[in-house]
This record gives sequence, C-alpha cells and structure tokens, in this order.
Amino acid sequence: MKKENKKKPILGFSIGDINGIGPEILIKSLSNNKIISLFTPIIFCNPEIIDFYSLILKRKLNYNLVSSINEIIRNKINIIKVSNNRIRINPGKIKKNIGNYSFKSLKIATKHLFDKKIDGIVTLPINKKNIQSDAFNFPGHTEYFYRKSKSNNYLMMMVSKKIKIGIYSSHIPFKSISKKLTIDKLKNKIKVLIESLKKDFKIKNPKIGILGLNPHAGEENMIGSEEKEIIIPLIKLLNNQNNFLYGPYSSDGYFGSNKFQKYDATFALYHDQALIPFKMMSFYEGVNFTSGINYIRTSPDHGTAYEIAGKNLANNTSLDNSILLNLEIINNRYC
Repeated sequence: MKKENKKKPILGFSIGDINGIGPEILIKSLSNNKIISLFTPIIFCNPEIIDFYSLILKRKLNYNLVSSINEIIRNKINIIKVSNNRIRINPGKIKKNIGNYSFKSLKIATKHLFDKKIDGIVTLPINKKNIQSDAFNFPGHTEYFYRKSKSNNYLMMMVSKKIKIGIYSSHIPFKSISKKLTIDKLKNKIKVLIESLKKDFKIKNPKIGILGLNPHAGEENMIGSEEKEIIIPLIKLLNNQNNFLYGPYSSDGYFGSNKFQKYDATFALYHDQALIPFKMMSFYEGVNFTSGINYIRTSPDHGTAYEIAGKNLANNTSLDNSILLNLEIINNRYC
C-alpha cells in the first residue's frame, strides 16, 4: 500500500467514566489542530457529554453527530450516540450507572474495531470497580481486549519517549506472581515483546533488559530461586535463537544507574516493578499499549482522577501521546 494513496486513519474513542477526566482531556486533545489533522476521530458517547464539558472548558468542539459509521465525515470529529437515555453527569462521583454506560461505549467501539470499521481504538479511563458486571468481568481494559480479540497472547506495555516496559503479570495480586511464573509462560510473554518491538516499533534486532523477581535478582540464589531456575535458563535459551536479552537485573540498580537506557525495552515481572519507575519518569506523558493482539489499542497511563474532574485541571499530554502512538503503530503495521 502506497502511503500517498492511503486515507487518513480512523480512530475510535471509548469515553470511559464520564464523571472522571476522560471527556475533558479528549476535548483538549481534539482541540489541537496539529493532532486532529492526522486522522478522523469517532467518539462513542452521547453528545450532551461533550457539550457539558465543553462549557466547563470554554472550548467549543465542533462535531458531526451520526447514527452509524457509514455517515461519518472524513477529517471531521464524529460522534456516534450509544444510549437513548439522558445521561446525568456528576464530575468526581462514583456511580454504578456510569460504569454501565462506560461499558456500553467500550462495547460499541470495540465492535467497530473488530469489524475493521476503525483502524485503532483509544480507550479513556474507566473505574475498574463500577464497570464490573456479568459482561465485563475483567481487571481492566488489557485483559478485556485480549479475551474479546481471541488472540493467542498479549502483553501490557508502557511506552514513553524515555522507556518502553513490557509487564509479565499485569493486574494480579502480588502473592500470585511467583506461582504463575513458569518458563513456558515467561517465554511466550517475552516473545510477544520481541515481536512487538520489531513489528510495531520497527526495531530490527531489539535489545531487552530483563528484571529479576527477587531482591537483588536472587543474590546468587540466596534470596529466592526463580532467577536461577527459570529466568537465567530462559535468557540463554532465547539468546540461542538469535535474540538479544540481558539480565536478570535487580530493579533498583537497573533504574537507579540508568542502565535501562542501554536497551530498546525492559521486561518487568510484575505491575509495580514496572509502573513505579515508569511513572516517575513519564507521569504526564506515558501510554498504555496492549501488544500481541491483532488490533491496535492505546490508552493514557492514568486513571479517572475524580478529585480534579470538572475543574479544568486535567493534563491531556498522555492522551495526545496515546493518539500519536496509535497512529504510529498503524503506519508501522500496515504501510
């Protein structure tokens, strides 16, 4: 496909929890002419939500309200309504009906993604508790897209200009991490990271730093045996298959000495091992990317931030970067 003949990508936006900052940062991002010129957006939500927050932000967002994707106007902001009921908006309040509404938006947006009506999806922050139901019984967006896409595997990745981190176990209790650490599962997750770096980020021979599970990466088997029994043998096995893996490293020294800068990406074993250093480096600019699935989904690396919702205080840089990364991966995969 020649780039000059390709139409601008269409990105869909699930609205997330409308009592959080999602609608605000969306309006701010879509008010940026440099960003909006790169793609055609479709917001899956009722127009009164956008109107409500536009008044607060004193930013008029001109949009095209349509009943189906067949009616969208290219190079314009489009809205597809997801409910016939009037939505009551209460910034900063946790409401069960709003969780149900955020799932409606997500479900409709996801169907358009899976039907290839849109090229990528950007998910705005949800409340992981009030969205729970028989239909959404997942710890978060990442697991939802993995299950619904029927992909063979997935990896939660955190991406910024400073660092890329893949996470072996995303949203599970800390006490379960060691029990779920096996050579086969770890190998499959690392392979997802390797392939994503090649396909989605165009890094031909990625070098990856692997973190250990235990303090001091086990300290020569004195503080846990997972490094010696699982991680080190796997690094040797995969490197014999023409990969470039290094470690395992103790995370404190690895990040404290900036050793991560030597590698194209880092592979962490659990959520906080990755998210704490990532957010210290990239709090307002990071992106959550679900790699390994057959569809492109990105998201801001933060939550609903109820405490500042409706106050015009939310920073939209992470959403800007989520849009730009989504477009970059679309280009790398399909052009």
